[in-house]
Amino acid sequence: MPNSGSGQAIGLAVIGAGYWGPNLVRNAQATPALRVRWLCDLDEVRARAVLGEYSTVGVTSSYADVLADPLVRAVAIATPASTHFELVAAALEAGKHVLVEKPITSNHADAVKLVELAERSGLTLMCDHTFCYMPVVRRIREMIHGGEIGDVRFFDSVRINLGLVQPDVDVLWDLAPHDLSILDFVLPPGTRVVSVSAHGADPLGTGRACLAYLVLRLNNGALAHVHVNWLSPTKVRTTMIGGSRRTLVWDDTNPAARLQVHDRGIDLGEDAALSHEARRQKLISYRVGDVVLPALPETEALRAVMAEFADAIATSRPALTDGRAGLRVLEILEAASRSLELDGATVAVGENR
Repeated sequence: MPNSGSGQAIGLAVIGAGYWGPNLVRNAQATPALRVRWLCDLDEVRARAVLGEYSTVGVTSSYADVLADPLVRAVAIATPASTHFELVAAALEAGKHVLVEKPITSNHADAVKLVELAERSGLTLMCDHTFCYMPVVRRIREMIHGGEIGDVRFFDSVRINLGLVQPDVDVLWDLAPHDLSILDFVLPPGTRVVSVSAHGADPLGTGRACLAYLVLRLNNGALAHVHVNWLSPTKVRTTMIGGSRRTLVWDDTNPAARLQVHDRGIDLGEDAALSHEARRQKLISYRVGDVVLPALPETEALRAVMAEFADAIATSRPALTDGRAGLRVLEILEAASRSLELDGATVAVGENR
């Protein structure tokens, strides 16, 4: 067993030493409020390789042993989505706080059970929606919630690259959770997705969609569009959010101008006495103003995830991306998958929310 932590640091076990697990370990070890005690993986050799020869973190293939350790107060789970329900449920039942990779589970019904179990137990259940903790996304959220861009009129995102065709999920479940979690995170309170229409294609004959387009309708009448694609020879990561006052353009491949705030757009008069046609002809004006590039810190998003997880536990408050946020994203994903099956038919989201 590894040495006990010092002070009030929260004992943490990381579950999974594959692609994402090492990143969780590295950032947790750099977070003073956390103390990594275990790395658990079915392949102990792989886990030891992640930690290095001189690490004091324990390695085990036994999840039961990790949950039995009273010095482990929390677990961070980075395993395939198909395993999330069983692993998260066992941790919550053992009295542990949980940080879980996206998506929270493979289906909405299981996710509801986990959220309700965490709430009954008074435990933190947080989703690792990493992109929501990027400085640029935090700034976008602040601007939207603070009313700086006015009413949200549209959201348009592109996430394409020459990517690895996943063996167990389509491009929708692989890439779209990032954009959907960002959309959920930045939308102002009370604004949500109510329906989705999704179109996809499988030109490689893989048996699953390799590119997809989603059109989402919000309850304020605005539209959101998400384009995900494994087949593009170039990498594009852009998001545009149009408001009644300003428009935000986020280009994640351009560190010199990652976020642009455009004070330009269309102003529409509000004289109710005029007909729609008269308003269209006489009261529309084009506004051309400055483009501002806000200064943004260059900090690792996952470090902020770990800090948020620790603080949510310490203060007994819901995390910014709590289990309910994971539920909302999962509802949209399931509706989008159903729309794909129905050749793009519009499917309602969150009818039982």
